[in-house]
Amino acid sequence: MPWDEEAPDLFVCRRCGDCCKGYGGTAVDEDDIAAIARHLNRSPGEVRARYCLPAGKGFLLGQREDGYCVFWDGICRIHPVKPRMCRRWPFIEGLLRDPGNWRAMASVCPGMRADAPLARVLSVTAARLEAERRKALACAGPPSDP
Repeated sequence: MPWDEEAPDLFVCRRCGDCCKGYGGTAVDEDDIAAIARHLNRSPGEVRARYCLPAGKGFLLGQREDGYCVFWDGICRIHPVKPRMCRRWPFIEGLLRDPGNWRAMASVCPGMRADAPLARVLSVTAARLEAERRKALACAGPPSDP
């Protein structure tokens, strides 16, 4: 079930693309880069070189001069493989550190309820991130013996 259907009292995506603009860029990890590469029929190295910018120990998707993600064209051109950060929106880890970020994010996202109770935002965010963590662990399988 899509994220927005799980908590319609908090967020319903309007497909406006506002989350694809600015705000420091979209962090991508090697799994995201590999998925984008397969989707575009390119190598991960080519995706990094052509569409990403180095940021700390990782990468960000590049942005056009107008501030939008390089993959935004009225719709997301990589929607089926969009990065984890995009799939999580707006229930991102930063909310657990500072729930007040919800109000700031809602000021630029028409799909978010700015007046949502922050306790509900925190509980939904924590539950989603935990479910994602458990799914990743299950997919990784049991640890191997040294």
